[in-house]
Amino acid sequence: MASQFDVIIEQDSEGYFVGSVPVLPGCHTQAKSLDVLMERMTEAIELYLEVSDSPTNDHSFVGVQRVTIPA
Repeated sequence: MASQFDVIIEQDSEGYFVGSVPVLPGCHTQAKSLDVLMERMTEAIELYLEVSDSPTNDHSFVGVQRVTIPA
């Protein structure tokens, strides 16, 4: 049975895309392109699941909200 995971993607100041999986603590990677990032994320998730002793949390992704703090 296939599993699906939500990936949060950000771009750092050097232009790298950084991906992380909120329900898998410490599961993250980076790449210069989104295509390569998703390949690496798939590999990172598979490796995480191979070595994980505990099942993943059953959280539902709700969304991302931006908060503006006045200067």
